[in-house]
Amino acid sequence: MNILITGGAGFIGSHVIRLFVNKYPNHHIYNLDALTYAGNLENLEDIENEPNYTFIKANITDADTIESLFSLYKFDSVIHLAAESHVDRSITDPLAFVNTNVLGTINLLNAFRLLWGSDFKGKLFYHVSTDEVYGSLGKTGLFTEATSYNPNSPYSASKASSDHFVRSYGETYGLPYIITNCSNNYGPNQFPEKLIPLFINNILNNKPLPVYGDGNYTRDWLYVIDHAIAIDLVFHQGKIKETYNIGGFNEWTNIDLVKLLCAQMDKKLQKNPGTSEKLITYVKDRPGHDLRYAIDASKISKELGWKPSVTFEEGLKLTIDWYLNNDIWLNNVTSGDYQSYYQKQYINS
Repeated sequence: MNILITGGAGFIGSHVIRLFVNKYPNHHIYNLDALTYAGNLENLEDIENEPNYTFIKANITDADTIESLFSLYKFDSVIHLAAESHVDRSITDPLAFVNTNVLGTINLLNAFRLLWGSDFKGKLFYHVSTDEVYGSLGKTGLFTEATSYNPNSPYSASKASSDHFVRSYGETYGLPYIITNCSNNYGPNQFPEKLIPLFINNILNNKPLPVYGDGNYTRDWLYVIDHAIAIDLVFHQGKIKETYNIGGFNEWTNIDLVKLLCAQMDKKLQKNPGTSEKLITYVKDRPGHDLRYAIDASKISKELGWKPSVTFEEGLKLTIDWYLNNDIWLNNVTSGDYQSYYQKQYINS
């Protein structure tokens, strides 16, 4: 099987790539990534020379290139992870999110449909989405697969649109698809614009820890390796035209999460308890900030037997240890040096 994984040099994508390359030596895994600011091939140094792995530098917004790649490599299945995903950036530049998340997805759907026509036997278009498409919850309740869409940011609106296009291609053209909507991911290799790696890096550099509003926004947190395992299960055992919510059964307010992170960092760095908490700085809230996300992941648990392998406290310890043990990776990312890796490894070699 030839499996195309888009966004495979990114945070979640790199963990999915590694899992599939190592677990399925008889499948060829193609990693398509544009290597924009969050795409980092250093995330995949350990498997880049495996015989069942190929990296392709391309942008899903380029319809002609995407169509030619499908024609050349005859991808049997797609796991579509490539996306602009940072809410703050979507507020500043919403069109970038429309181009990548909506038009890019449509380009992939069109190329998949043109390649296979109506003969989709053994084929799958797996679209990875977010719980943010559901909008905001109050103090109670959970997102289920039947929750109505109600996106509140340009990012979540673009992902909601892409979900709808995937479903429409299923209904209109018979294209076999599965959609998963996940909660906030954390873990190794995450670009330090997101909360946990940003705050780890800021604590290491004695910089402020900016907390939006009163810090009581609530999120469900999912360890990225558990997410990759869930994607593997859904890809191989999930039902066509179904949606699965993937969450960590693990709600935390932002301020409680930050305080836990500070306490663990103080212990790891052998600082006096409470030292890192002094860096917490409350900042002006961002527009359209959703109060609470919480996923009901009982469907994937009951149907496919998936459940998180670690508690949040355990996963956070593993994450902190990874960043402390991979200071070169972190320094390369924060300095921008990682962006030269492709040139050195793939062009000049």
